[in-house]
Amino acid sequence: MNSKRIIIAGGSGFIGRALTRELAARGFEVVVLTRSPRQACSEASEVQWDGVQAGAWTATLDGAEAIINLTGKSISCRHTPENLRAITASRVNSVEALASALGQVKNPPRVWVQASAVGFYGDTGARVNDENSPAGVDPVANICRQWEGAFQAAAMPRTRRVVLRIGFVLGRDGGALPVLARMTRLFLGGAAGRGQQFISWIHLADLAAMFAAAVTDESRSGIYNAVAPGAVTNAEFMRELRRTLRRPWSPPAPPLAVRLGAWLMGSEGSLVLAGQRCVPKRFLEAGFCFRFASLAEALQDLC
Repeated sequence: MNSKRIIIAGGSGFIGRALTRELAARGFEVVVLTRSPRQACSEASEVQWDGVQAGAWTATLDGAEAIINLTGKSISCRHTPENLRAITASRVNSVEALASALGQVKNPPRVWVQASAVGFYGDTGARVNDENSPAGVDPVANICRQWEGAFQAAAMPRTRRVVLRIGFVLGRDGGALPVLARMTRLFLGGAAGRGQQFISWIHLADLAAMFAAAVTDESRSGIYNAVAPGAVTNAEFMRELRRTLRRPWSPPAPPLAVRLGAWLMGSEGSLVLAGQRCVPKRFLEAGFCFRFASLAEALQDLC
């Protein structure tokens, strides 16, 4: 097998597909661990796993360059107690399964890059959060704390650890941007609530480059905020989206309407009405070069 093999757990989704393209272009052999192999991607091979326990897939880790773990049930659902337990379990179980498998291979990967989210900080209002800011106390922050806690508890003395706390990812074929763009084109592009909640966004291309940097740069370890330098409020985001799509001002949606609309769509209103104002302090200190450092550039590229 290729010594430049990278394992992406949960790599069949929106972020995983972009990351596969990025790593394949850099000459890596990509192996995706997925519950439902389809072999539809020419840039990666797919291996079945259940995300819960070590299995035949463990052999793919032996001698690999890196593991990237993106596994987790989407938080874009109604946050019932049952769903919150399932979201947490999907994240914690996958970390523990990978850690168990690492302990069974002779040559473990040199680095493990673990996904987390800026929801770790909770609903922070206008407070600026870097990687040293404290955790929040809401349900999403609690999920992120347990997620990262399982990763830090894993025994892997020969493997470098990196955590990327991912922000609001902007891409053409996944995430929330296509939905927001469709609403804006229908003249429904107003702010959510008062619109003062911050959105710490990141262009999908820059996020893929951040993961690649975490893999290839031996000096990177610990926690990084995977966001663009300029967080904006929800009102500012929607104003820039309307400008990009050449649509006029739209009235804001009252919080009750946001919550009702999210419920009807099977999601959770707090995901829109809460926010984090984060800065990528450690990426900036490391000299990371953003292709899309401004929201206007990112939306022009994507829309």
